[in-house]
Amino acid sequence: MASLNKRVIGIVLTVTLLLIGPLVAMQFTDEVKWGPFDFVIAAILLIVTGFLVEFVMRRVKKVGKRTVLIFSILMGLILLWAEIAVGIFGSPIAGS
Repeated sequence: MASLNKRVIGIVLTVTLLLIGPLVAMQFTDEVKWGPFDFVIAAILLIVTGFLVEFVMRRVKKVGKRTVLIFSILMGLILLWAEIAVGIFGSPIAGS
């Protein structure tokens, strides 16, 4: 149980550190314009991704299958993030 708590804390800490980047960038440039909703969505996406990767790491024993699943999860995050950010597919979630 203590191991699980350490991993959860690690995931949340990593997400927090990743979100500090845009927050700091907003202080120095007008190129980064995130609102509170942007931070909430980014946090949700990153936390869900972290927990999915953690689930795969714990449940899937075969290294090849684990690698493919984690790669797929990360590619899904990247594609969803790109769609939300700039609308590369022109779907309704991008506001297109």
